[in-house]
Amino acid sequence: MNKEHQINFWYVVAALIAVMLLQSYWVRYQTVEHIPYSEFQSLLEAGKVSDVVVTETTLRGKLTSPGPNQKSEFVTNKVDPNVAEYLSKYKVRYRAETESTFLTTILSWVLPALIFVGIWMFAIRRMAGGMGGSGLLAIGKSKARVYLEKQTGVTFADVAGVDEAKDELKEIVDFLKSPEKHSRLGARLPKGILLIGPPGTGKTLLARAVAGEAGVPFFSIGGSEFVEMFVGVGAARVRDLFEQARKHAPCIIFIDELDALGRARGTFMMGGHDEKEQTLNQLLAELDGFDPRVGIVLLAATNRPETLDPALLRAGRFDRQVLVDRPDKKGRVDILNVHLRKVKLDADVEVEQVAALTPGFTGADLANLVNEAALLATRRGGNSVNLNDFVQAIERIIAGLEKRNRVLIPHEREVIAFHETGHALVAMALPGMDPVQKVSIIPRGVGALGYTIQRPIEDRFLMDRAELERKLAVLLGGRAAETLVFPAVSTGAADDLQKVTDIARSMVTRFGMVPELGQVSYEAEASRFLTPIPGAPPPMRWYSEATAARIDAAVNDIVENAFAHARAILEDNRALLDEMAHALLKQETLSGAALSAIADRVHREATPASAGLIAAARPIDRGM
Repeated sequence: MNKEHQINFWYVVAALIAVMLLQSYWVRYQTVEHIPYSEFQSLLEAGKVSDVVVTETTLRGKLTSPGPNQKSEFVTNKVDPNVAEYLSKYKVRYRAETESTFLTTILSWVLPALIFVGIWMFAIRRMAGGMGGSGLLAIGKSKARVYLEKQTGVTFADVAGVDEAKDELKEIVDFLKSPEKHSRLGARLPKGILLIGPPGTGKTLLARAVAGEAGVPFFSIGGSEFVEMFVGVGAARVRDLFEQARKHAPCIIFIDELDALGRARGTFMMGGHDEKEQTLNQLLAELDGFDPRVGIVLLAATNRPETLDPALLRAGRFDRQVLVDRPDKKGRVDILNVHLRKVKLDADVEVEQVAALTPGFTGADLANLVNEAALLATRRGGNSVNLNDFVQAIERIIAGLEKRNRVLIPHEREVIAFHETGHALVAMALPGMDPVQKVSIIPRGVGALGYTIQRPIEDRFLMDRAELERKLAVLLGGRAAETLVFPAVSTGAADDLQKVTDIARSMVTRFGMVPELGQVSYEAEASRFLTPIPGAPPPMRWYSEATAARIDAAVNDIVENAFAHARAILEDNRALLDEMAHALLKQETLSGAALSAIADRVHREATPASAGLIAAARPIDRGM
């Protein structure tokens, strides 16, 4: 008997029971008469009652000789004898009624049960919702969202500034479109491609573009969604994700923030039975288990590749690692052209000029820059976005929002003016430094009471010791100006001193720029792509206390020499220092022609011989 016939059978049974109950009630209604209690007493006194059945609330009996309009059986509700005697005295016709307690009785039994079941279901659903499912049976289900090509709406034309990464991924698209073309010589489709790079460089956008170009389903899921409180849930979700992918092959699986799932085993507090380790083991097993010929490609993204498990990165699992780095000037031009498609620009705006002002910006930063510039142009009521809107947007992103309403006492304004003038004059006097674009004593952001912005001439990827020392001198120019003009220094140089210390320590411990300490790296870089958190605990030391003392002494010597250098430059330009600081106090901001006139009067230093030691580092601190 199938399910449909079974349901019909029970409908028939229910109908038969209902008919039988109705028939029984109808027969009883036809043969039994409900009479008042006073009439029962009269019939009893007349001797017409032959048989009576007494219950708690009713009297049911038979008549000996019913009349023409009477039924042979009757039923009446009981009345208190005292009340009945009192009413009979006055010849009153009376009867009793029994209150119906059927609904109350049902509610007294059913309502507590319903409340208990409701609380139980609410608790179970809350637990299931915390585990990522809509019920207990959905705990291990994958929460991946499937995007088809028409839903992603992203192609390689929407991705710019990462040409090398695009070329690597174009081959994956060709594999998915025509696998027979690449397999004719025995090549196979890579199982996994890991996209690594700083935040905001477009790793997720690239993955969606691959799906859009190939026209295949796109499974997207975050690495943290596999990690749950209950052991085994994450592994079940990994199995379910790959099972869904096999049904939709050829397809792409994209796992964002892979480090949340693939952190190296043995680094957890809970030991080998930790849920994260079981989830990672299941992912490794799935990577070994599926056949790349079915057309499943696993893409993943992370900005912490140094934390990933080595077994995850070996050949045969993540076969390729594609670097998605910050774009160079040409890449920034391409990215800006993509984001400027819907923006109305002034005729005098050159995209190359905007790109030159934004070294170190990622694709997300540039998208935000274009949006901020358009908002500034809208706010001032302009018909198009001009170059000044972009400059103000850059300043807003780097330094923060202007706070013109913040009131500073005259002495603080004077200290800030000399401090920023010190930065600017040292930068103007030293050779090879980026030109000073703007100097202001208008507070910005959270803690910047003033700022000096330098315009980079070109992207830099290597710096020697002499260049770093000149950079330190510029950073210490503000503190040097304070010591030269005021009897006591202020707290305004705190951020400068932090940056100076970080650069000087890197010169000593990472770049090997102190001959006395040898060509030795004493500290490893904390993260290749993430900016170190200020105040974070220092990395573990692998050297002796004697070496630590030598490192501290070398760092101190570098900083003190840079400070002495900055102070000497300001002493040589003391009259110009006072003149520029007072002009800054009067105008609050100096830029353009005013700064060019001051720069022409600065006593410049000759270009010194290079120290000959190259720092294998990315551009350091391209900010103010």
